[in-house]
Amino acid sequence: MIRQLLFVLCLVMAGPVFAVQPDEVLPDPAMEARAREISRELRCLVCRNESIDESHADLARDMRLLVRERLVAGDSDQDVLAYIVERYGEYVLLRPTTQGTNLALWLAGPAMLLVALGSAAVYLRRRRQGVAAEQLSPEEEARLREILKE
Repeated sequence: MIRQLLFVLCLVMAGPVFAVQPDEVLPDPAMEARAREISRELRCLVCRNESIDESHADLARDMRLLVRERLVAGDSDQDVLAYIVERYGEYVLLRPTTQGTNLALWLAGPAMLLVALGSAAVYLRRRRQGVAAEQLSPEEEARLREILKE
């Protein structure tokens, strides 16, 4: 029983290792390390929140091969990332930049939190003060006394 559990645990932990196929691996270990590092920063467009280094999808394989092809062509890491982003869009980055239109997305969360806290403070302050009771006219007071006597 324990042996089977250990075997399953080893398979689960080794899952991402099997994503990169042996025919994808570059002969130069330093270049392969660069390719793996770049692949960890790119999102699989099929799996969504998985890097292409961990994904078994065909598109992720194509992207891994494209990364290695660009590295073999002599591109720097930044050039490879720029090429992939140009081809697939900025959504492909697992850690999006904080520039341009993404800045609005980065700031929207904290801004919404501040608006919510401000609205809650205004609501609680008004609730604490209560609504000022209007004074009754003399006719209304007389009518109220009459109703209470009955």
